[in-house]
Amino acid sequence: MRVVSICPSNTEIMDYLGQTDLLIGVDDYSDWPDAVQNLPSLGPDLSIDMDKVAALSPDLVLASLSVPGMEKNIEALDEKGLPYLILDPNSLADIADDIASVGAALGKTSLGIDRAKAFRQEVTAFRERAAAIEQKPSLYWEWWPKPIFTPGGRNWLTEISHLAGAENLFAAKDEANVQTTWEDVRERNPDGICMVWVGVQEAKMRPDHVRRRPGWDQITAVKHNHIFVLEESLFCRPSPRLLEGLRQLTALLEGKGWD
Repeated sequence: MRVVSICPSNTEIMDYLGQTDLLIGVDDYSDWPDAVQNLPSLGPDLSIDMDKVAALSPDLVLASLSVPGMEKNIEALDEKGLPYLILDPNSLADIADDIASVGAALGKTSLGIDRAKAFRQEVTAFRERAAAIEQKPSLYWEWWPKPIFTPGGRNWLTEISHLAGAENLFAAKDEANVQTTWEDVRERNPDGICMVWVGVQEAKMRPDHVRRRPGWDQITAVKHNHIFVLEESLFCRPSPRLLEGLRQLTALLEGKGWD
């Protein structure tokens, strides 16, 4: 099959299935695995060049609605008459389902089922481990600093937090994406701060930016220097690589003093 992926998380599902050799083109932000960077680049995921996609004559386009604005890609795919599969996961269970769905769409149903099962089994192992943890620190996840955006209860990072033995500070918000304020975060007083600015490299995310905010020197996380600069691609994309982020977060939280 000739497959095009127009979203990084979809490309990473192809990698999890071991099927990146079927890819003939990807969006500009698909940077994993390294091999896909040699493929034709089809534009940013919010403004894919559908003429380029059509010129590749794909058998399947893996599309997404995980970011507002991606609807335009679906409309353009319809206009071009191109075959596509839409993925729009919000949870780890959704990602497992998508792994199976992509496998089936590739004509490799058994592979998709097996890899989805492996994904679910690893999630279950983390869930069982987390159940034995009594003291669960609160984590404030910062997606964007100004205005502040953070994941709510309907986002996968609430699950990731729980599976790592912690709790998302905004888990009670029945939204996937929450806009809040510095003052609101200060009043909630998180035990840990996770910096995952979308699209920003770790070297450009400075904990000092957080420490200088008015009143934040009194936040528990800041007092104890529990400010974590994390690789945003392992936490901000709804793909199987969230498990790698989960492994790293779990190791990071172990041994920290949360008193």
